[in-house]
Amino acid sequence: MERVVMKGCEAIAEAAIRAGCRFFAGYPITPQNEVPEYFSRKMPQIGGVYLQGESETASAAMLYGAGATGVRAMTSSSSCGISLMSEAIAWMAGACLPVVICNVMRGGPGIGSIQPSQQDYFQATKASGNGGFRMLVLAPSTLQEAVDMVYEAFDLAQKYKNPVLVLADGFTGAMMEPVVLPPARSDAFLAAERKANEAWAATGRKGAEKRHRIGCGERPGAPHIPLEEKNMLDFQMYESWKTTEVDYETYLTEDAELIITAYGVTGRISRSAVDLLRRDGYKVGLIRPKKIHPFPEIAFEQLDYSRLRGILSCEMSIPPQYYYDVDAVVRRRTPIATCLRSGGQIISRNAIIEEAKKLYGAK
Repeated sequence: MERVVMKGCEAIAEAAIRAGCRFFAGYPITPQNEVPEYFSRKMPQIGGVYLQGESETASAAMLYGAGATGVRAMTSSSSCGISLMSEAIAWMAGACLPVVICNVMRGGPGIGSIQPSQQDYFQATKASGNGGFRMLVLAPSTLQEAVDMVYEAFDLAQKYKNPVLVLADGFTGAMMEPVVLPPARSDAFLAAERKANEAWAATGRKGAEKRHRIGCGERPGAPHIPLEEKNMLDFQMYESWKTTEVDYETYLTEDAELIITAYGVTGRISRSAVDLLRRDGYKVGLIRPKKIHPFPEIAFEQLDYSRLRGILSCEMSIPPQYYYDVDAVVRRRTPIATCLRSGGQIISRNAIIEEAKKLYGAK
């Protein structure tokens, strides 16, 4: 397959189109502006719909409407823009809509800075809206992973009838790398999927007595049930993800005496730090979640804690966020230190190496 050089945001949009996305609504915000710009050019060429809402709130409401018809639909934003979408995201989770959301993170809190950050981890994994719902959260570390994960996200959303979040950052959105683009979903595939979705989607009564209601208290295959029962079915689905959807990378962990752990672009930087530390004789390995929800607890449970000097948790967030999930599963079995940047400051490989050496030398 041909490799092409693309900018991150544009590659994300192209991957979504090839996955069958035929509706996109969004609103400009740096550093994800090129995502809606790309859709605005491409959607008219393939018979899709592009809408720029008057706000993030409006764009998310448009996504709700499109998702309710069973079409493959998507929105994207950055950090504080995702916060404005949170009410509609909760509604989409409540209505079991298979939509895809991409957050290209910027510094925070508040309007923050337009530079890369990883300060939306809690928002993505713990509270993307009210009501305690959960989403699968995919966290790419390279542009190729961003392409592959966006493509996969549409299938996951359709499989579970639930919103799926791709959590990238401004670094990933702005950089250019060679990528191999996936094959485009055929019109026949998309037509068959929409036909299957007619069992629950709002496609018009067409003279039939049955009325499709898209809202809370619904679940495909179990419509018009009490809300608590619907919440229980959702909870069972979330628990099943701990078996079916855990995804992570381990690197040189078999004999490691120290583990570096990170996700997204920080995980990529950390892997290169591991290589340099190994070259200097330090037995260091890496655990990198590819999905940060569900969290890959098993990766940490499989470690030999009798051999470990510690775990270094790295992220572009101050105060840390990812660290707390690491701490919860490690349960004080080994020391945990952090290497942190935030507010748009890129974490450096040298900083990770320096902190790793400090921890490696402490028993």
